[in-house]
Amino acid sequence: MARDLRIKSKVFSEGERKAPNRAMLRAVGFTDEDFLKPMIGIASTWSEVTPCNIHINDLAFKAKEGAREAGGAPLVFNTITVSDGISMGTDGMRYSLPSRDLIADSIETVVGGESLDGFVAIGGCDKNMPGCMMAIARMNLPAVFVYGGTIKPGNLKGKDIDIVSAFEGVGQYNKGSIDRDELHQIECHACPGSGSCGGMYTANTMASAIEALGMSLPGSSSNPAETPEKQQDCYVAGSAVYKLLEKDIRPRDILTKKAFENAITVVMALGGSTNAVLHLMAIAHAAEVDLSLEDFNRLQKKVPHIADLKPSGKFVMQDLFEAGGVSAVMKMLLEEGFLHGDCLTVTGNTLAENLQEVKDLKEGQKVIYPVSQPLKEKGPLVVLKGNLAPNGAVAKVSGLKVKSLTGPAKVFNDEESATEAVISGRIQAGDVLIIRYEGPRGGPGMPEMLSISAILVGKGLGESVALLTDGRFSGGTHGLVVGHIAPEAQVGGPIAFIEDGDIVTIDSEKQELSVALSPGQLAERKRLWSPPPLLKRGTLAKYSRQVSCASKGAVTDLFEEVSEEVPLNV
Repeated sequence: MARDLRIKSKVFSEGERKAPNRAMLRAVGFTDEDFLKPMIGIASTWSEVTPCNIHINDLAFKAKEGAREAGGAPLVFNTITVSDGISMGTDGMRYSLPSRDLIADSIETVVGGESLDGFVAIGGCDKNMPGCMMAIARMNLPAVFVYGGTIKPGNLKGKDIDIVSAFEGVGQYNKGSIDRDELHQIECHACPGSGSCGGMYTANTMASAIEALGMSLPGSSSNPAETPEKQQDCYVAGSAVYKLLEKDIRPRDILTKKAFENAITVVMALGGSTNAVLHLMAIAHAAEVDLSLEDFNRLQKKVPHIADLKPSGKFVMQDLFEAGGVSAVMKMLLEEGFLHGDCLTVTGNTLAENLQEVKDLKEGQKVIYPVSQPLKEKGPLVVLKGNLAPNGAVAKVSGLKVKSLTGPAKVFNDEESATEAVISGRIQAGDVLIIRYEGPRGGPGMPEMLSISAILVGKGLGESVALLTDGRFSGGTHGLVVGHIAPEAQVGGPIAFIEDGDIVTIDSEKQELSVALSPGQLAERKRLWSPPPLLKRGTLAKYSRQVSCASKGAVTDLFEEVSEEVPLNV
């Protein structure tokens, strides 16, 4: 006798007392036959506010079709998205990271409130993916994640461009190296259609990491948005959830410590976004897996950087897709001994079994270097510590010639005033530009700073000025930048006590971030300091009171962390 797959929905799909519950579902199309099937949700992040998500409605109904034909009773529901590219450099960016947790909360709420038996979650823009995955890990019901896919590269005068080209164009225009018409042409050609930002920025980084975790179908992370392959990803995902129900495979069977090590390995090899540190920590927290910043540093020393991908390289995700895709890279990493092949995946097979079916990288491709001849022998994401960041900070060193800098601090309490200083020429080569009170609580929302970092690159200061913040950076950022400085200024982290002219050292080789101040000097400055007031109303006010330290993933449900003691003698 077949096992009943209605692991949650059976509470109202049988019995006379639940006739009112079923009456509501009959109004949306359910029949007697449907009540005998498992209810499979399709969590869609469709929205017209960003090209990353504008096509996802069609993808959601493909997943629904796959789930129905497999034998499920599927229902599509929606959640929110915030466009990082549109909100960048504005107060709207403060809502970006909080949207990750809102997405997780909303999916959990619908899946739990409607007693769904399993679900597909489809994400596009940056925070969709970790938000969907946090909900999947929390609920621990059979589930598959599908990435909406990357955008095609734009083209101007025969050269591929993307959204970061537009951000850096602002700096080039400010420097005088391009005129207003050329900047306008970049603006008009950077984003040619549907899909997420094209380089190895946060969306493509997290999609790759989730495939490495085993929570999305093989090949789906690199299939572009506007392709038949992406339509097929969604159709198969719908049927895959039904098979997971049959086999009783849950996300936490897949999301093991070794699976997270696989994800970190792939992120390092591909040169992924610093945001991967924050998001993988948050997903691990939801899955109750013990993951720390030390795990990233341990793997950074072992895993070579082999992908010539933007922002520090030449190519975009479309090029990687054409070269064979993320699965082909994973196959190579497995063969070279960098991945745990015995990890379970949403196919019901192990990672190694999945990769047996994958073709090798195409001969002659230029995107991925051999492991024996990498771009760099170590991964590009480095965790720094020192008396300026006792709980850690994250730097991305891919493409950098300069690995250390010691210079005088130029301190700003918000991004806007710092940006004005850069544009007006008050920031010079050798300076250490510090932007604080932009952390999870102090921002609030830990805004990304692609706008100012891109202006520095556009002005030719990307490697001669260090940019430090307790906020975040976009996956599109490159240059000498350090983010996620923890503890943040708002809670009395040492970054709050830095003054103009203090000598700061950033050394990625020694993994050091320090200021030339004694413990006594820091303690005296702390004695005279008081934090700025927090917001009193609205979603950001709630977020600032609930969010954890960035070193713990900036999650909103870590209730053990009541306060942070900030050591000053590191």
